[in-house]
Formats: sequence, structure tokens, C-alpha cells
Amino acid sequence: MARQIPPLSAVRVFEAAARHLNFTRAAEELAMTQAAVSYQIRMIEDRLGTPLFVRSGRRVSLSPAGERLAPAVTAAFDRLDEAFAKVRLVESGVLTISAAPGIAAGWLGPRLARFQLAKPDIAVRLLASHELVDFARDEVDVGIRIGQGAWPGLRAIEMFGAEFTPMCSQAYIDRMGPFTDPVQLLDTLRMNSDDVWWRAWFSQVGVAVPDDLDRRSIHVDSQVIEGMAALAGEGVAMLTPRFWPFELATGRLVQIFPHVGDGGSFWLVYPEHKHASPKVKAFREWLMAEVRAG
Repeated sequence: MARQIPPLSAVRVFEAAARHLNFTRAAEELAMTQAAVSYQIRMIEDRLGTPLFVRSGRRVSLSPAGERLAPAVTAAFDRLDEAFAKVRLVESGVLTISAAPGIAAGWLGPRLARFQLAKPDIAVRLLASHELVDFARDEVDVGIRIGQGAWPGLRAIEMFGAEFTPMCSQAYIDRMGPFTDPVQLLDTLRMNSDDVWWRAWFSQVGVAVPDDLDRRSIHVDSQVIEGMAALAGEGVAMLTPRFWPFELATGRLVQIFPHVGDGGSFWLVYPEHKHASPKVKAFREWLMAEVRAG
């Protein structure tokens, strides 16, 4: 059923006039002429069949009907102001990003300061978790996911390949090596050896994967912790080279064999309706520039 209310523009004029009890001030606030204010008020009065103001010379006061109506109209506009303010805050204030701990700590996190410098009006909130967010439920603007790029309802932009290869410290090689054949890694202490990346890597280098692959393993919940354990000489971790450039360049971590596995790609994702959001657009353009820069 259609709402039986006057045009919103006229109601807005009434609210300002009732608040100021002065048509001239209402006209100044709304950037209208006083004649236009009077016209809008008369239009509402004609629809209601009763005056809303009592005019006495150059002074006006609310009629009994106006006194009943004004508080409700002002409260309604206050609620509208609050609702629009919340939307403006969401769209311009804070950009919330969801990403797995590995890429959050190893690649995105160290670069976010550059985004803040480029876009100082956008604050960033980075959520590091393996859980896939529900964009319809969670207050998240964009995410970074690993896979093939097919998520219903989401726009997906490919960033770079999800590569992986075994790494460890030189101290571990000195103690347990040398490693000359990938099959030797079956008998080493491995981080998260039941991870699908271990099985994929062994298969790709021609090593038969035993049923008890995880018999010698330390189980942790993120690549960040795996890398820290490998740096400490605790064993071999399946890591993404892109996330450990300094450690590889300085020799703190060693890539044991040349082969690098392929586990799909990392993707920037967000709901289709957020594609034109200014803060999402700013982050997308900055992120892809970082990807192109390497």
C-alpha cells in the first residue's frame, strides 16, 4: 500500500520551519526563497485540511496540529540522519580486509603502510583468518582467497600464483642433510605434513606418497608459524617463496629443491555490489599496482 504522506521535500520544509519558528531562517537553511517555503507549507496544510502554523504579523507559531506533528517529523529526520551517517562511515571511513594469515603477514601486511600514505582518509582493518567470510553477514569489504577464482556472487581479480616449496634453515640442513633427493623429506620432521600442498609437491616430483605421510609432523595453524619453526631449525616447512623474500635472500631460509608447486592463485574478492565503492576501488587499484611491481 502506498504511503499516505506529503512529498518528502515539503515535509523537510515543515521540519525546518517548525524548528526555527521562522520562515526566513528555514528558507536560509534550505537555500530556498521564503515564498517557496510558504508554498510548501500550504501544500501540506491543504492535504491535511488543517493549518500547521498560526501566523500573527511577521511571527509564526505552531498550531495544535503542528505541535503534534513537529516532534514526530523531527525524530524521523534524526533517524534518517543517523542512518545516512552510518552508511557514509562504512563507505568512507574504514576498509575491512579478510585474508589468510600467510599472505596477511608475509605479503599484504608489510605493504599496507604504503596504502595508508596514499589514502590517508581510509583507515584499514586487516582480519587474518583461514575462515572464509560471509560477505552477506560479516562486516568485511574485500578478501584475499586462494583457489581458482570461482565464488558465486563475488567479483574475483587474480593477483599471483599460489606457489609452494619445502624450506628449512641452513642449520637444519647441516644437522640432518645434505638433501639430494626429494624422497629424503619423507623421513624428516615436517610442519603440517598432512597439508594438501605436501601431497601435491611430492606427487609433482615423482615421490610416492605413503598413507602415513603425517607420521612425523608438527601441526600448527598458519604458514607464519610454520616459517618461524623452520627458521628456528625445528624441521621442514612447505612455504610460499613470495612471502619469505628477506629470509631467502639472507640465507636464513633455504629452498631445498628447485621445484615449486602450483596451488592455484591468490585472488582479490568482493561482492559485485561493492565494485563501485570508492574505498574498494582505491584499494583494488593500489593492490594491483603492488602486484605488478612485484
